[in-house]
Amino acid sequence: MKTIVVCDISIGKGNSPVLIAGPCAIENEAQTLRHAERLMKLTQEQEVPFIFKSSYDKANRLSVKSYRGPGIKEGLKILKRVKNELDLPVLSDVHCQEEVTVAAEVLDILQIPAFLCRQTDLITAAAKTGKVVNIKKGQFMAPWDMKNIVEKIESAGCQKILLTERGASFGYNNLVSDMRSIVVMREFGYPVIFDATHSVQLPGGAGSSSGGQRQFVLPLARAAAAVGCDGLFLEVHENPDQAPSDGPNMVDFSMLEELLVQVKAIWEVGIRGQAPNSQNHLD
Repeated sequence: MKTIVVCDISIGKGNSPVLIAGPCAIENEAQTLRHAERLMKLTQEQEVPFIFKSSYDKANRLSVKSYRGPGIKEGLKILKRVKNELDLPVLSDVHCQEEVTVAAEVLDILQIPAFLCRQTDLITAAAKTGKVVNIKKGQFMAPWDMKNIVEKIESAGCQKILLTERGASFGYNNLVSDMRSIVVMREFGYPVIFDATHSVQLPGGAGSSSGGQRQFVLPLARAAAAVGCDGLFLEVHENPDQAPSDGPNMVDFSMLEELLVQVKAIWEVGIRGQAPNSQNHLD
């Protein structure tokens, strides 16, 4: 497996699993800096490598009335403050080719959202920036089909790749997490992150917005750590029930500390990377 380096953080190949975390969408500058600082302090206490994430634009909202964020100009300005003032790597979504070059001037990781994971031109544009590219596996994708996405990125000359599992569609308005997916995707030679908060989302489950079951975040995170993920992706908010985006599946800070303690204990047992060979998925 390749080691992916983001600033001073090494991901994969036996390195300490990383936490990618932050609010779903940027709400304002003060709120973003407050969340980033609080997450930084907590991860330092737990000795967990940390990358801050928040979206400047949630372009795939279900309803036209849903909150999307401040937009690319203001959002990148805020993320640049997080990066410079707190010395943290930052991640955000890119949704179209036109965003990529501008976003790459600030972001350390360009994230391709799950719904866009097959958009060839967007993926190759992100790959050509030289930045780390995190591809979220679409809810409609089998894990072994992500090999094709990896090859798209590699064809553009990029080998700085992270793959993120975030659940698979299970009928209407529901997702299910298949932990075999982590094992399968790690065989492609790149680190695999488990998104424990979007995996408990209920897409469209609230009518004009998505619902969620945050009570399942902790058990799924523990399971992913046991299977061998190289890090966790979590959306975290100081008051998730009042958050304008993805509130039902985000976790609050009181839950996060317990989660990190438990998941880190599982990682430290040395289970990571020792799951059975996944070739039987083709049998």
